[in-house]
Amino acid sequence: MHLIPVTICIYLLMLPVTGMVPVLNELTLGRHPHLTDFDKHLFMSANMAGALLFAPIAGIVSDALGRRRVIIVAALLVNTLALWMLTREWSYPAYLGWRFLEGCAHISALSLLMALGADHARRGGEGGAMGLVGAAVSLGVATGAPLGGVVGHGDALRVPGYGSALMLALALFALAALREGPATGSRPGLGRLLRSLLAGRRLLVPYAFAFIDRLTVGFIVSTLSLYLATEQGLSAREIGAVMAAFLIPFALLTYPSGLLSRRWNRLGMMILGSLLYGVVLTAVGFAPGRAIVWLMLGGGVVAALMYAPSLVLTAELAGPQQKASAMSGFNLAGSLGFVAGPLAGGALVTLLGSEGAPAYPAAFLVVGGLEVLCALAFLPLLGRFRA
Repeated sequence: MHLIPVTICIYLLMLPVTGMVPVLNELTLGRHPHLTDFDKHLFMSANMAGALLFAPIAGIVSDALGRRRVIIVAALLVNTLALWMLTREWSYPAYLGWRFLEGCAHISALSLLMALGADHARRGGEGGAMGLVGAAVSLGVATGAPLGGVVGHGDALRVPGYGSALMLALALFALAALREGPATGSRPGLGRLLRSLLAGRRLLVPYAFAFIDRLTVGFIVSTLSLYLATEQGLSAREIGAVMAAFLIPFALLTYPSGLLSRRWNRLGMMILGSLLYGVVLTAVGFAPGRAIVWLMLGGGVVAALMYAPSLVLTAELAGPQQKASAMSGFNLAGSLGFVAGPLAGGALVTLLGSEGAPAYPAAFLVVGGLEVLCALAFLPLLGRFRA
């Protein structure tokens, strides 16, 4: 029962972040007409840069103190403030500063909520628990994008404005409904905690997949969103629908994928899903407009195949007193990928466009190829992760 409020919090936490994807062009170029393509991509990267900084801090502090709830509530209140400030008038650098603070708060709350979900998992039941946590993340992403397209239609500032009100309500809900996980004995000192994390080299496997997977997601929510708006001429509502075609099957299949990972090889599922996902992502850049939605639908199916097993593997490889730190490391790797995704997309489109090449198709080819290379690189380790 303790998992239910955790998953509710995770789901609602994801809505404002992904709700901004369909209105990215309006929130950036619409308010600051002088921006370049690269500048527009910075709006997504600033958020993840904050996540990059605070993911390890939040996890290590939480594990050292043995507390989750109070830090989650504080992070939600900071998130409330940052989202509200995005509705005000600022210079673009200041605007990016509030996005940075939003990222710090968001990832702190998300990492500790995921750790709390792992805390409440029964012994041997990590697959179902982390599948449920992953489903809450992906369902929040799936509904946030089309919801942002509807809410932001005609006025993009309604998305961060309503998101701020939601985060305030969520902070009150978290304070009342969340419960700390069972005690695991004496807490390790900070030095011991850091040494044990550095020794956990097997965690680098799910972390590497988290980095590449989130790089592609950062690429999708920035470069694909701009591609659909500028090259395909889609409206914010239509862009939200395309994102939903990818995210809804991803959300619905994440929990079953977590259950399957109890019986199938976790790393094998991650490798297979990454190979298929990389091929689909590459094809998006070369597909005619009407085919993109079907490719995104297929991409959502195979993305679920690799996401839940990576969460399960992270939870299993973490020690009982290092779950928040391990999950924060997972989110840190993902945040680094998310920062790199929009930057890579913006740099590729700008560079290839200046060379007269078909910029967007080539960018999709490069990023999809990275996903395939990641899968192939870990194929020799498949026998070492038979569980």
